[in-house]
Amino acid sequence: MTADLFDPLTLRETELPNRVMVSPMCQYSCEDRDGVATEWHRVHLGSRAVGGAGVVMTEATAVSPEGRITPEDLGIWNDEQGEALAPIAEFIAEQGSVPAIQLAHAGRKASKTRPWEGSDPLQPEEGGWEVLAPNEDPWPYENDSPPQRAMNQADIEGVVEDYRAAAERALEAGFEVAEVHAAHGYLLHEFLSPVTNDRTDEYGGDFENRTRLVRQVSEAVREVWPDEKPVFVRISGTDWLPERESWTIEQSVDLADELYDLGADLLDVSSGMLHPDQQLPEEGSASQLPLAAQVREERDTDIAVGAVGGITEPEQADELVREGDADLTIIGREHLRDPYFSLHAARELGEDVEPPVQYDRAF
Repeated sequence: MTADLFDPLTLRETELPNRVMVSPMCQYSCEDRDGVATEWHRVHLGSRAVGGAGVVMTEATAVSPEGRITPEDLGIWNDEQGEALAPIAEFIAEQGSVPAIQLAHAGRKASKTRPWEGSDPLQPEEGGWEVLAPNEDPWPYENDSPPQRAMNQADIEGVVEDYRAAAERALEAGFEVAEVHAAHGYLLHEFLSPVTNDRTDEYGGDFENRTRLVRQVSEAVREVWPDEKPVFVRISGTDWLPERESWTIEQSVDLADELYDLGADLLDVSSGMLHPDQQLPEEGSASQLPLAAQVREERDTDIAVGAVGGITEPEQADELVREGDADLTIIGREHLRDPYFSLHAARELGEDVEPPVQYDRAF
């Protein structure tokens, strides 16, 4: 029997009430540059839970100060930040959704201004900081990049411990799913791809070495995350750099199985954003969807697969699940346009889904 969009999905002992997840989407809205969640985050995430999504995931949440993309990013490197997230996770759960958090480190794409301020590199004297990366090659900004340091062994071990501590705080805050962000040209993706990783130590070179850090981080998160709760990993299925030696979908399939053996439960398959020379297909972000289907088709393990990118219509999302191309549909921009996407999708697909009692009269 095939599942549909409104069938539950059980991962370990955690039941997702349906196959719709709110994709992590940065809000760049921490008011005092302290990484502490605000009323904006509470309303933004809470309204998507009210809207019926099965999983509501926070934006990329930095595991350390230098892991932020911008000074205004959400963080979880201290207890104050975890405590601010706790009532948000509680409210999401009260609406029947599963609260989830994405743990992230921006690597060489850190220390810049917010998108609506130009995404320009920030120097330390402007409120920026020294960024960490696999090597000293900076992101190709048109103007000066912030200072960058190639990570040494102590830095690498520190990042693994930052993820572990962040996961512990996230668990204490009440989140039921932890996702490791290893996509979009951020730190872990930078280690995965030979485009940005030319190291000659045990973290560079062949597939085993380039995947070592994401495996260590995923294992560290799994060690502190309860056995009954799932761990997700987001990757870029390909770098979209066909004319260079780069990260490919075939490597993504192999990594999926290795991560499953380390305790990961779902691979969230995005793509690209490692380098501005990427060559996206004409379909744009929707070109990611076949990548998820390929991972699900070619995997050798039972790791679940999430599809993300260009999902805008209920029938489209439902078909991805019914056709077996994905176990979970991960929807970003459409959730910005419509916080109640899942309730509207249920009505359109003829599903018997109960809205919050406060909204019942409208359905």
